[in-house]
Amino acid sequence: MMTTFEALADPTRRRILDLLRERPRLVGELVDLLEASQPLISKHLRVLREVGLVNVRQDAQRRRYELRPEPLAEIDAWLKTYRYLWEARYDRLESLLEELQEKEQKHGKD
Repeated sequence: MMTTFEALADPTRRRILDLLRERPRLVGELVDLLEASQPLISKHLRVLREVGLVNVRQDAQRRRYELRPEPLAEIDAWLKTYRYLWEARYDRLESLLEELQEKEQKHGKD
């Protein structure tokens, strides 16, 4: 079985999630919006369903898919532990830019 991260690695599946973020959609809508074949979209939806990122509701013969945000919240919580790495780099970059601006202003006055 595929993991959530493996499922999210595919750009088509990410685009499906983007569309489902707006509202639940029928398979046919996704096919039209993504300009892809129905079997391909169904394959991607099956993967997303298996990893728990979407729910499906059967309406007569139509299937309506909706986003399940809970697994994404779990990923976000895990990623938070790594954000400090980027924040520290941005802080160093900001300090460097301030130093360069100060030097430029000082040399401009000379």
